[in-house]
Amino acid sequence: MKPETEGKVKFGVGGLICGALIAIIIGFAWGGWTTKGTTQKIADEAVLASQAAICVALFMKQPNHEEKLKEFEAIDSWRRYEFIEKGGWDRMPGQEKADPSVARACAEGLEVLIKK
Repeated sequence: MKPETEGKVKFGVGGLICGALIAIIIGFAWGGWTTKGTTQKIADEAVLASQAAICVALFMKQPNHEEKLKEFEAIDSWRRYEFIEKGGWDRMPGQEKADPSVARACAEGLEVLIKK
């Protein structure tokens, strides 16, 4: 290979590598690119938020929800999720067993209602 061609190839490959690195940095920093793990975490949080909203809606839909809300308020904050689990509001329609994180998120949602 001629020295002139060798230099062009060397700088061309270097430019290609630098360009790829810059594109990757810009893509992840400002382009909205994410890794599989980050995307899965975002999806899990979105599912949990929607299930917690359904749980709060099921709680508020019952005929005696005001009494239950007062009963919920009287319970220690660290045991409120157990009250949700016993009531079955954390189970989504069609589920036999609920995720414990749904009960905790639902309890947090109900605490917001209590403060209003």
